[in-house]
Amino acid sequence: MNAQQGSLAQLPTGNDGEHDRTPPVNYEAEQALLAAILANNQAHERVSEFLRAEHFADPVHARIFEACSKLIERGQIANAVTLKNAFESDGALQEVGGANYLAELQAAYVTVINAEHYGKAIHDLHLRRELIALGEEVVNEAFDFDLDVPATDQIEAAEQKLYQLSESGQSEGDFQSFRHALVTAVEMAEAAHRRDGQIAGVTTGLTDLDELMGGLHNSDLVVLAGRPGMGKTALATNIGFSAARRYAESDGAEGAVVGFFSLEMSAEQLATRILSEESGVGSENIRRGKLSSEDFEEVVRASHELSALPFFIDDTPATSVGQVRTRARRLRRQQNLGLIIVDYLQLMRPTAGRQPESRVQEISDITRGLKVIAKELNVPVLALSQLSRAVEQREDKRPQLSDLRESGTIEQDADMVMFVYREQYYLEKAEPTQRPDEADEKYHERHHNWQERLERVYGTAEAIVAKQRHGPTGKVRLSFDGATTKFGNLAADDYLPDETG
Repeated sequence: MNAQQGSLAQLPTGNDGEHDRTPPVNYEAEQALLAAILANNQAHERVSEFLRAEHFADPVHARIFEACSKLIERGQIANAVTLKNAFESDGALQEVGGANYLAELQAAYVTVINAEHYGKAIHDLHLRRELIALGEEVVNEAFDFDLDVPATDQIEAAEQKLYQLSESGQSEGDFQSFRHALVTAVEMAEAAHRRDGQIAGVTTGLTDLDELMGGLHNSDLVVLAGRPGMGKTALATNIGFSAARRYAESDGAEGAVVGFFSLEMSAEQLATRILSEESGVGSENIRRGKLSSEDFEEVVRASHELSALPFFIDDTPATSVGQVRTRARRLRRQQNLGLIIVDYLQLMRPTAGRQPESRVQEISDITRGLKVIAKELNVPVLALSQLSRAVEQREDKRPQLSDLRESGTIEQDADMVMFVYREQYYLEKAEPTQRPDEADEKYHERHHNWQERLERVYGTAEAIVAKQRHGPTGKVRLSFDGATTKFGNLAADDYLPDETG
């Protein structure tokens, strides 16, 4: 129908010819929806979740819808009478008949029942027009050869725009009854009760840590942070392979298909480290080929076992949030992805096309993007993070939340923040030396005390849960094998093995 002529008569909407195509529009649906809203403002409630003024093809219809929305949101009535004053000086509306056009729209009202149908038709056509425009933009940018913008960046930008377009107008978010939420909560509790480990989420493979955290929960962003040399990557790979192994052994219960985004290490380096953890053969020996026959057999055995696990590695450097989202969605669709690990977030870059004002804003965009991915795919995201050098300046070098680089944004966006800390690392570098004016006895006493402290913490590490939205904070002691960079459960000091068997 031709709104520009101020008439409710029908306009032809087809193409004049195969090569003379016009963008898809449906003015009749726009007029029918506006008529329903003007006659009964309840029609607006049916479309307000997903429809916006810019979705209308006719700019006059867009202005009428926007004016209706403003009045209704203020608690006022929107009809031809209340809108008359707002449009008296609107030249565009005068061209189609002025206030009489509003009266014609309201008089054409048939029923409010079809309002949502009309709204979805309008939104669908808007998306089609946007797709056409995006296609033209992609083609033009591809023809515009620029050495500073590689084709991969153009592809990423196009993917991001397509994703944003697909998310436009989604109306899935809505209230759910408390009863429904209670049923879901009880089902989760029942699943945890059936498991001896009392785990509601994905297992970390570390008993005490699972008991403190309840596993890694779907839609959570978990930040694992530590200084270089503490073993962040090693702990993350331990957790990832424990989840993948449990998934393979127990039909998915407590486990997960794992997607590991390794921005720092190559896939081969990561595989060597994981092979060392599983086989018990030092990674340095594997790398240099210094293997006995027994070691080689153990490496081969471990490689066969590991190759069957659902663990996938992406070692693309400087990956962006948009690329992580795209590849994770693909892996979710193809392999039922259940856990994402990112090593590490300071090496990521923001989505193509965004230019953050500062490094803090950039990290904020990245962490917020990872949280969105966790919620969208309903999987836990374990993101590794560096700590600032402030740790090194303190006598007690256990990390604190304030030590997180760009800590405000990371701490705010994360559902859980966990630090890994190895006192052995710092003690080994602090072996006392005899001072020039120090007596031998005094020096030996200091050295003996240092040695005792080192023995107490040798082969151990701490996982410090400093923030947890859904549970308590606390500290868990773990075992740590430096040669294979493997973390494990640590027996309590008062534990005695059962020798009756």
